[in-house]
Order: sequence, then C-alpha cells, then structure tokens
Amino acid sequence: MEEQFDIAVIGAGPGGYVAAIKAAQLGKKVALIEKNRLGGTCLNVGCIPTKTLLSSAGVLHQIKRAAEFGIEVGPISIAYAKMKARKDEVVTKIRKGLEGLIKSNKITIYQGSAQFTSPQQLKIQGKDNLLLNAEKIIIATGSVPVDVKAFPCDHLRILDSTSILELTEIPKTLAIIGGGYIGCEFASLFAELGTKVTILEALPSVLSAQGSTISSFMTKSFSAKGIEIRTAVKVETVHSHKNQVRVSLSDGSHLDAEFALVAIGRKVYTEGLCLEKAALQVNQRGFLEVDETMETAVRGIFAIGDVTGKWMLAHVASHQGIIAAMNACGQRSIAHYEAVPAVVFTSPEIGTAGLTLEQATEKGIAVTHASFPFQAIGKAEASGEKEGFAQVIADKKTGQILGAVVIGHEASNLIAEMALAIQNELTLDCVIETIHAHPTLSEVWHEAAAMALGMPIHLPPRRS
Repeated sequence: MEEQFDIAVIGAGPGGYVAAIKAAQLGKKVALIEKNRLGGTCLNVGCIPTKTLLSSAGVLHQIKRAAEFGIEVGPISIAYAKMKARKDEVVTKIRKGLEGLIKSNKITIYQGSAQFTSPQQLKIQGKDNLLLNAEKIIIATGSVPVDVKAFPCDHLRILDSTSILELTEIPKTLAIIGGGYIGCEFASLFAELGTKVTILEALPSVLSAQGSTISSFMTKSFSAKGIEIRTAVKVETVHSHKNQVRVSLSDGSHLDAEFALVAIGRKVYTEGLCLEKAALQVNQRGFLEVDETMETAVRGIFAIGDVTGKWMLAHVASHQGIIAAMNACGQRSIAHYEAVPAVVFTSPEIGTAGLTLEQATEKGIAVTHASFPFQAIGKAEASGEKEGFAQVIADKKTGQILGAVVIGHEASNLIAEMALAIQNELTLDCVIETIHAHPTLSEVWHEAAAMALGMPIHLPPRRS
C-alpha cells in the first residue's frame, strides 16, 4: 500500500503531535507516525507520570505539616501501589484525550516504525505497513535514557527513569547515580516518602547545569531533608545481589542500597531511521543540525525536539514543532531561545529563564542583580511556604531583564512572568510599575526588581 501526504511527522511526542496539529490547521494533509504510544516520553514515562507522583508526595508533605495549621490528623499510611495506579490512570486519560484531539484535526495516525527510503518517502512497519510519500517530513523522535555499559540497567534492581516508575513499593534505600534534574526530582519524591536517598554525582556539585546559586541552595535544602549528597565521586560498577545492589566507587569504597537509579542523562534517538537514504547524517554529538527555521541540511526535511540538541525540554519541542510546521507550510517563522523557562520539580521547585549570573558574566555583560527572600512575602508566611528566593539579572545600563531564578513554592508557575518579561525585552521598571496582586507569591518579582535598583519596599535599607 502507498499513501500520499503533504506533511509526515515521525514521532508523536510533545514536538511531533504539536507540529502535526499546526500543519493541519494550516490546511495540509498530515500523517503522524508513532511506533509506541501517543504523547512520547513526556506523557508516558516523563513529565506527566513523575509530576503525578510528585503531586501525591506534595499532599503527603502537607498532611505531615497539618498540626502547624491547627489541624489534627491521625496516623498516616502510604499506599504506594495506589499512588502508582493513579499515575497510570492520569497518563491513560490524557493519552485518550490526545488521540481524540489529533483525530479531530483530521490527522491520520500510523502505528509503526518509520525509515527513510528517499528524502520524500518513508517505509512504515508495525501495526500499519505501507509506503508513505510526503512533500515535507518532520523528524521528532526524541531521546531515551543513557545506559552505561559499565553498569547496565536490569530494570529489576538497577533502574532508569522509565523503569523506576513501575515500582509498586517504596524503596527503603535508593542510590541515585547522577545529580542532574532527573536524579534530583526522584530524590525529592522518594525522600518525602521515607526512603533513605543517596545521590552520587561525578561533578563537584548537584544541578551544576543550573548554576552555582541554585546548586548551593539545593544542596543545603536536600541535606536538611536527610538526602545524602556525595559529589566528585566516580561510579565504577553496580552489581545486583538478590535483595540489594552494591555500588562500587573509584576510591575503593562502596554503597549498598535496595535499588539504584541510573540518571546520568538522555541520548537522542534516531536508530532505524535510515537517515543516509535521505542524505542526512548526525553530527559528532549525535544531533541533527537545523537552522533557525528547524530545517535540516536536506531541503524539505525538518527536525525538532531532543534530536536537535538545543534544549531537551517538552515545551521547547512544542515551540520548535510550531516553527517547523509553519515553515513546512510556506510561512516563514524562526525559533527563539533567549527566554526558555526551565523547571526542576524538586521540593522546593526551581524555575529559571534567560541568563544565569554566571552566563551573563561569561558574556562580558555588566549586570545588576538582586535576590529577594520568600520569607519577606506575606503570602509565603501565611501559607507556611517560606523557603526560597527570587533573583533577577538585568543589564546595568539599560535595566533590561536578562535572566531570572526562583526557588520555592510554585516556582514552576512564577517563572512564567519573567519568561514573558525577557522575551519582550522588558526592564526592571516595567515590573516595578506593574501592580501585583496582594497577597500573592508573585509580589516577590516586584520586590526583587526594586531591590536590583536599590529600592526594596519590604526589606530595611542596608546600613552604609
């Protein structure tokens, strides 16, 4: 069987399905190819399931603190199997809704793997088997967890970020190899549930990609929660022995735990695409290089999401999907990354946008910056969520906001204001002159901006 489409999209994750919908909205006949489940990593084994479990942990955290709010509760028991079941139900519900959304846009879904036979033809194999011809093709195949040859995951005791989601009991002890955002999110989750968590990180600090300010703060916060952090350590091997694992380190020491989570990153997934038949090749880092319109070196073939190596974030993939679809449909559009919001869903949450202080300094920009503590915000005090701060980084001469960091309750939502400000090149004065509702946590930005100009309202003046 052979079919003809205007646009074919390979991969139905947050980049692929968004690209398909946008192209369909622009009047094109679109095919969407997915060999696993609609929604990709984010929906099925990434963003949504992890945040569902973290939401359950958040409820537990509030119950533990009930007495602080004048509420007496009885003994607390955790039914983790039910938490896991709820996670599965949430994922299934969203996936069914997504399928309906895709079909409502008259997009044809094919289930199977895709491989190029030419720059404009794909061979689909799986539940659906056919040759698919398309004028334009968008590659959105995403990424998978890195599996280390020295200690490969057996998915029984040695887990990755996918298989750990299938646990039905809370680990008594957990060794997490990798102190990036994935490792730290799982550390937050299981520490709240009572697991003894140890993070093993080869670099000098956890969350190093987020900058020293965040790393230092979260190290102290994690330590206060009983999470053990061991940095500048190299894991040599991980062996599974019946009911535990043994993690051996390069200094000759070892760590025993009930489970180990390997969370050292993700790698792009282009296996089986037969890129060479489309005259495509990945670069030395395994990425597909694209221009600002998301087009590859081969005219008419676009790539979006993790395979481009820009930002491994679902919302960036969606943004790129819209850009690629518009260009594939003849409407020029270019991608912008100056104000990408990034969130780490630890406890407390972390939100960043734009440049960190270190990045601005490395670029040689003269900046002014200031941090304002949550504990000086009325809503934070009232809600008992006083841990954290907000920081703004601005051009010293013009006041233009270049970056922002927020650590604390609802940081994932709070960072949106600064992403909008950075994207639209707003200044500190713009934030100060905007009325922020009281009492809300968003007031922290008003205060941080005022502080950057040396005029905080709700902190006493510095003594000269």
